[in-house]
Amino acid sequence: MPAFRDVIDVPLVVRRLHKSRSEVRKELGIEDDVKVVIFNFGGQSAGWKLKKEWLPDGWLCLVCGASETQELPPNFIKLAKDAYTPDLMAASDCMLGKIGYGTVSEALAYKLPFVFVRRDYFNEEPFLRNMLEHYQCGIEMIRRDLLTGHWKPYLRRVVTLQPCYDRPINGGEVAAQILQDTAVGKKHISGKLSGARRLRDAIVLGYQLQRSPGRDVAIPDWCSLSEKEIGVCPAPTCHEVNGRAESSFEDFKILHGDMQGLTDTMAFLTSLSGLVGNDQRSPEKQSRERVAASILFDWEEELYVARAPGRLDVMGGIADYSGSLVLQMPIREACHVAVQRSNPSKQKLWKHTQSRQLANGGAVPLLQIVSFGSELSNRAPTFDMDLSDFMDGDKPISYDKAREYFSQDPSQKWAAYVAGTILVLMTELGVDFIDSMSILVSSSVPEGKGVSSSASVEVASMSAIAAAYSLNITPRDLAILCQKVENHIVGAPCGVMDQMTSACGEANKLLAMVCQPAEVKELVSIPAHIRFWGLDSGIRHSVGGTDYGSVRVGTYMGRKMIKCDTHTDEYEEHSVDLLKSEASLQYLCNLPPHRYEAVYARDIPEIITGDAFLEKYGDHSDSITIIDPKRSYSVKAPTRHPIYENFRVEAFKALLTAAKTDEQLSSLGELMYQCHYSYNACGLGSNGTDRLVNLVQEVQHRKTSQNGGPSLFGAKITGGGSGGSVCVIGKNCLKSSEEIFEIQKRYKAATGYLPVVFEGSSPGADQATQPSGSSCTCSDKTWLVIKQTADANWAL
Repeated sequence: MPAFRDVIDVPLVVRRLHKSRSEVRKELGIEDDVKVVIFNFGGQSAGWKLKKEWLPDGWLCLVCGASETQELPPNFIKLAKDAYTPDLMAASDCMLGKIGYGTVSEALAYKLPFVFVRRDYFNEEPFLRNMLEHYQCGIEMIRRDLLTGHWKPYLRRVVTLQPCYDRPINGGEVAAQILQDTAVGKKHISGKLSGARRLRDAIVLGYQLQRSPGRDVAIPDWCSLSEKEIGVCPAPTCHEVNGRAESSFEDFKILHGDMQGLTDTMAFLTSLSGLVGNDQRSPEKQSRERVAASILFDWEEELYVARAPGRLDVMGGIADYSGSLVLQMPIREACHVAVQRSNPSKQKLWKHTQSRQLANGGAVPLLQIVSFGSELSNRAPTFDMDLSDFMDGDKPISYDKAREYFSQDPSQKWAAYVAGTILVLMTELGVDFIDSMSILVSSSVPEGKGVSSSASVEVASMSAIAAAYSLNITPRDLAILCQKVENHIVGAPCGVMDQMTSACGEANKLLAMVCQPAEVKELVSIPAHIRFWGLDSGIRHSVGGTDYGSVRVGTYMGRKMIKCDTHTDEYEEHSVDLLKSEASLQYLCNLPPHRYEAVYARDIPEIITGDAFLEKYGDHSDSITIIDPKRSYSVKAPTRHPIYENFRVEAFKALLTAAKTDEQLSSLGELMYQCHYSYNACGLGSNGTDRLVNLVQEVQHRKTSQNGGPSLFGAKITGGGSGGSVCVIGKNCLKSSEEIFEIQKRYKAATGYLPVVFEGSSPGADQATQPSGSSCTCSDKTWLVIKQTADANWAL
């Protein structure tokens, strides 16, 4: 735990048993051969209705926390309030409950198989879950199955586990001895750090553990090493077994498409090859996502593979939803998605989905998804649903109902980015999905760092699904459809530049796009002497966060005020015509800065309350966000930002073709700095991104005895702001790379976090991007069709 400089590892803290298994069973009147599950959700009430048919025949359930008035079926036994839980656990065959330190430690100590349900916003969970799975002591039950009583397949499976925890369980005694020794003056910690320093560490830890409702939860950044430190990507694209790389992708034959020499695509196909014939009974520990993926596909049938990169926001950012010109670079990191469609009667099913289908009367179209990389965040690695859940009679369900559906379980909310593409295709294009679908997602675009991890998942998912179902969708239209997924199903009020870059970008070029709504002007080659980097601040970014949404509301409020300006009597006739034209303004960025300053700036308030705005203007004309009447919104800064940002981006684009001089780079850097501080004025800055920008300035302007002047020239916060990454511009030379490394080290020295560096570029999902107006559809380069070769060595 890097937040603490001194950590003492102690064994598990476990309460001792008071009675034997046979004694407890005898007191409860339960025979030794009866299967017993203990229903244990800690201090939470077991107030929901429990039903007899939820248990396998002959099983009994011991219920902790049942109220005195609660009626239970005959195969459920109500326990006394003061019942000693460790004894009851040791007398049971398995446990069903929520993860917690005490529950997990005692399940491991008493080798009690544990069916666990994830907890929302619980930072200890990833570590406890890993312990359970490492010692073969637990399996996860999805929340939907818990609440609907689909318990049987989980209970039958968990009792086949063989828990193998064999380490000490006297942590209580060890901790007590440490406290006693410390009290009498013995030191168990280093003396090099003062008490004040350790107190500060504890305060910082407590602050960082806080979580805001509605925001994504991950393993805290301070508690995980940077990818640059440990040498791995967030979502592994290949696996090793017993220290050797798995079989190559030569196990597959490429029936359609071209890998374009992309090494990450080669690695993804290699990882697929490693799943073929995977033996789940192997004594080697395997991650749940890997086990689930190995039985996801029928390897003798075709798979459709698509790739889509993340993006680095060079210029434009949040001005995209106001119609600005933006300049975006597709990054090297990308998401790969493999899709297979199959007849519902032939789809390979996980045990709990198979059991659910049998209970519901037979095979129906089903969606199963596995997401690699769940170990790095607090989310479930799998998701499944009946595709009929997307239907309301003979029509697709509304986007509002879909958003509510995916929000039921925060650990599975990630599935909205993937499954949401199916609903959008059903709703917008009328696609009828009568087959089952299996999807594997593997992304090396890290989450929460402001480089469009969500857009890459959406674009790759929809591209692969479109290929599997022979849907002809232009790259531009595909990006707009993916934006609908994020806006309406996920509920993030983003613009379209992320999806457009992921779909239409080209390697080593900036996608120049006017977001009105999504018109590609051109692909601007990055001059050979210029280089861009992304530096991650370690502060998690989310466009679904409150700050981003409130700034968007303020921007649309400002546009509405400009459109409703009625001071025509103050101007001459020709000026009145111009005002009337501006009253029909669709995009705020179409208003030049000089017109804003001359006519409107003085009338735009700094702040306005929601109810005051609604009373005067009625609505802000934005279908994505909602005004909270009780909230105050900043208006002036969010209105000013996109108007000036569009001008800055136009100037930046023009400067890229200017003569190769330090003055050119200085001007480009100055425009980036101006953008950064405009973000801050809107309330979208952060301490981490400010620190990185300041470090770039210090390196740029420091006095050196060496000739040659600066090599870094500017930096800015990217994307939706409020954390995430900064974009840095500099010379394409060794010195600039050395200075980027220096900034990394200085940032880590100050914060304890080593920034991830994004460098390099790669093609978008469709490399055959054409300027707006082109009628081209997704090119052959967009996706691959693969199939296992006839001579591949694999086992059923």
